[in-house]
Amino acid sequence: MADTPRWDIEGRDWPNRTASRFVEAGGLRWHVQQMGAGPILLMLHGTGAGTHSWRAFAPALADRFTVVAPDLPGHGFTGALPSKRMSLPGMAAAVHALLRALDCTPELVLGHSAGAAILIRMTLDGFIRPRGLVSLNGALMPWRGLPAHLFSPAAKLMAANVLVARLFARRAADRRVVERLVESTGSVLEPAGVDLYQRLVRHPSHVGASLAMMANWDLAALAPELSRLEPPLFLVVGEGDLTVSPSEARRVRERLPSAEVIALPGLGHLAHEERPEEVADLVKGLADRLGLPDGRARTV
Repeated sequence: MADTPRWDIEGRDWPNRTASRFVEAGGLRWHVQQMGAGPILLMLHGTGAGTHSWRAFAPALADRFTVVAPDLPGHGFTGALPSKRMSLPGMAAAVHALLRALDCTPELVLGHSAGAAILIRMTLDGFIRPRGLVSLNGALMPWRGLPAHLFSPAAKLMAANVLVARLFARRAADRRVVERLVESTGSVLEPAGVDLYQRLVRHPSHVGASLAMMANWDLAALAPELSRLEPPLFLVVGEGDLTVSPSEARRVRERLPSAEVIALPGLGHLAHEERPEEVADLVKGLADRLGLPDGRARTV
């Protein structure tokens, strides 16, 4: 097994493969998927995922938007950044470089988990000026209590040891390991969805990028700045999320009272993979509320 997923092997039947292309930007070779027509919707996946997580979600949005969805650095089929640049500001700057290369100005942005934090950082830094931000089970607030004292130091130790990524990737050859990871999110995926996660986490490069993100993530620096956020923020929360507690949305609202919380009953952290059409309809409704033009009107 190679360290890095290969497009001609792991990507041979990648979801929405015909929408894929590779772009050089910011010193990286990016894997990007683009589909649809209408205002540009930029979507960023979370730690440990990839464009496969949008497999049914992106097509459900493509009649309303031009959907642009990259694999984040080190994830999936995108090249890796140096470990220290896998921080929130570093990832925000990297995605900004990609948008410049694509000549892309998103009007609406959607981030899942850590992807939401990247988009908020980009907005605060002036890299993007969207009409609205959708946080889908966003990881936006720092850990509290014991996890705050243990999680980041442990991640730093693991990220510094290349053997950890190799050992985990080897363990992921056992499908039950990946199934337990998915179950720990509070979501239930179809077997093909689990297969795609396994296809990536069997590679040390993908695992290493996830560890590097966790080791360098500093949400404590982001939280005090949330009050500066100008575009409307929609906090879409799976009530069964076991990865990011639904109660964290209330902490965000304490910092940004204008943020709107939208609950998804019966869904976990991977809500957009469990019920893609339902969550896509929700996003389309938010776009209507923001007054964004409808791509469907252009294709009639």
